[in-house]
Amino acid sequence: MEHTSVLLKETISLLNVRPDGIYVDGTLGRGGHAAEVLRKLKDGHLYAFDKDEQAIAESEINLAEWKDHVTFIHEDFRHMKEALNAYGVARADGIMMDLGVSSPQFDDPSRGFSYRFDSRLDMRMDLSQELTAWDVVNTYSFQDLTRILKMYGEEPRAKQIARAIETARRSAPIDTTGQLTDVIRSALPEAVLRKKGHPAKQTFQAIRIEVNHELDALQEGLDEACSMLKVGGRCAVITFHSLEDRMVKTCFKTLSSAPFADPKLPLKASQMEQASFSLVTRHPVTAQEEELEQNHRSHSAKLRVIERVKETE
Repeated sequence: MEHTSVLLKETISLLNVRPDGIYVDGTLGRGGHAAEVLRKLKDGHLYAFDKDEQAIAESEINLAEWKDHVTFIHEDFRHMKEALNAYGVARADGIMMDLGVSSPQFDDPSRGFSYRFDSRLDMRMDLSQELTAWDVVNTYSFQDLTRILKMYGEEPRAKQIARAIETARRSAPIDTTGQLTDVIRSALPEAVLRKKGHPAKQTFQAIRIEVNHELDALQEGLDEACSMLKVGGRCAVITFHSLEDRMVKTCFKTLSSAPFADPKLPLKASQMEQASFSLVTRHPVTAQEEELEQNHRSHSAKLRVIERVKETE
C-alpha cells in the first residue's frame, strides 16, 4: 500500500540536515521523510521511532540501503529521551514528527481506522496496547463520549451522537466501523448529512485520538524533542487538524518568547535575557498547488519549525 509523505521537500529543507548530524524521526511510518534525511547523511545517524511494529518492519525493508545509518525503535515518541539515552544519545541536530495516521493504516480494513470499510472497531496504532475503539464506543459513559467528541472531534452535535451510541449499544454491541457510521448518521439531521464531507469524520477522529492518547503524547513529545536539541538544532512538526496545530503553535511560541523582564528595571538590551529558541516558520507552511493536486491528505497539513539558538539557563 503506497504512502505519500506530506510536505516532504519543505520539511527536509527546513530541517537543514548536516551530513554528520544526529537526527530523530519521531513518526517513522513507511520511511518517506526518513529516506530523504538518510540520503543527506554521510557520517551521521538517524533514530527512527514508531508505535506500529508493522510500520517498522516495512521501513526496515524500504530503508535497507542505509541500514548502517539508521536505528529503529518501537516506542512512542513521548518517551524519546529515555529511549535515546539507552543508545548514548543525549542531544540531536534535528527532530521531525509527521502526526498524520499513515495511509497504509487507514487503507488496511483490519486496523479499523476508516469509515470507508466495514471492519472491527480498533484504531490502535500500537497493536500491543489494550484500549481499542470498540472499548471506547461500547463502555464509555454518555458524559465521557460527549466530552471526547467535543474536545477531540470538535463535533457540534456531540451530545446527539453520544446519546445515539448509548441507545444503540443497549440492544447489542457496536462492533464495526459500518455499524458506528450508521449510528452517527441516525443522530444527524438531513441538512447536515447533505453537507460536503463525511458525517462520521469528526467522531472517528475523536475516538482515534482517545484510543491512542495522541494529544497527551504530542505535548510530552514536543517537550522531550525540544529539550534534546543542540544549539542550531531544529524541530519540524507536521499537523493535520486544528487541535494539534494549536498545541504546536503554543509550545513553539512559548519557547521562542523571551522571559519577562520588569520594564521598571534599568536594563540595557544586552543585559536582558533572550529566548533559547527562535521560530524558523512564523506562519505554518502548507502544501503547494502541485502537491495539493496529487495528494489529498496534504490539504489539511501544516508544518511548523523551531530552532534552538542558545542553551537554556
